[in-house]
Amino acid sequence: MHRRHALAVAVLSLFAVTACGTTPPAPSAATDAAAADAKLSYSNKWRIEVSEGANSDGEIVFRVTPKGGTAQDVRVKIDDGRGEDGVARDIKNTFEKQLDTSKYDIEIDDGEDVLVKKDLTEPVFALVLVSSTVKSVRLRVEKE
Repeated sequence: MHRRHALAVAVLSLFAVTACGTTPPAPSAATDAAAADAKLSYSNKWRIEVSEGANSDGEIVFRVTPKGGTAQDVRVKIDDGRGEDGVARDIKNTFEKQLDTSKYDIEIDDGEDVLVKKDLTEPVFALVLVSSTVKSVRLRVEKE
C-alpha cells in the first residue's frame, strides 16, 4: 500500500506543477522577426563567388531579406556536370525569375561570380546561403 500512496503523490505533484500556469508565453512573431533582423548583416550589393563545378544534381538555397521586410528564399536547381560558370548563370537566372527585378539588379561578373544589387530606392538587404545539396560546388557570399 505504501508504494501506491507514494506513486499517487508523485503523479498529483506533477499534475499540480504542470497546471500551475508557470509556463512563459511564447514570443510574438514580431519579437522573433526583430531578433532575426538584428542578427543579419545588410548591404546594398552582394557577391556570390562560385568555385568548382557540380559533381551531382542538387539545389542551392539562398535567403534574401530586405531590412525591415520579409525574407524570401531563392531555390536554384543545379545539374550534375555543370561547370562553375554554368552554376553562376543558373544562380543569376533563378534570382531574376524569383526576385522582383524592379527592386534588384542581378548580373554575372568575371564569369563565375554573381552580383546582386538593390535599386536606389530600395532598402539595404541581407543575402545568406541557407543550404546546398550540390557536391563539389563551393560558394562564398560577401558584401561588396
